[in-house]
Amino acid sequence: MEKKIVTDIIQWDVNTWSKPLQFWQDNINWNSVETCLELGGRQGGLSLWLALKDKSVLCSDLENVQNTAEPLHKKYNIGHKIKYENIDATTIPYENYFDVIVFKSIIGGIGRNNDLEIQKKVFDQIYKALKPGGKLLFAENLIASPLHQFFRKKFNKWGSYWRYISLEETEYFLSNFKSFQIRQTGVLGTFGRNEAQRNFLSKLDDTIFNRITPKNWKYIVYGVAEK
Repeated sequence: MEKKIVTDIIQWDVNTWSKPLQFWQDNINWNSVETCLELGGRQGGLSLWLALKDKSVLCSDLENVQNTAEPLHKKYNIGHKIKYENIDATTIPYENYFDVIVFKSIIGGIGRNNDLEIQKKVFDQIYKALKPGGKLLFAENLIASPLHQFFRKKFNKWGSYWRYISLEETEYFLSNFKSFQIRQTGVLGTFGRNEAQRNFLSKLDDTIFNRITPKNWKYIVYGVAEK
């Protein structure tokens, strides 16, 4: 996939957060996928990714999703593959409907002020909305190392209330699913103050730090779960 397209899909910390795309590509039988849902779409990057695969996509966010996401989709002339709906991920109004549901970096904000159970509720709602055999594709922020935790609280306005998740909690959230595969990535990339710095640091992660640091020091967990 062209670098420009990947940048439009991922938008921030691209080299690190694009790692899930290849994993999802390799672990799904895409010939069996027709209907897809993106949760927390914002600019609709993952909806773009799915529509470019010629899938029918419902792009959603809590509010104003068509206004925020449609410009990107029009840029690629794939608007006919995408519909828009404002959906709260804790109350998804579908049951046994989608072949694929995808999200990136939404669980921490939903669980703000240390609400573990509302985070679990999102996964339960996803399970309900998937068809039997349907797949959840997810990428989310991990608690990561003490250094990550310190810098988030000091420099990110949301760092004090965002509820970052652990690997153990990820498995708890996925406990209703028939099977799941999870991976972790990212150590230094997030510390870059601009995209060029993040790209440079993420390449150091690729060559060195992803290999030598513990799993629970990574800042992204991603994977595939099957209903």
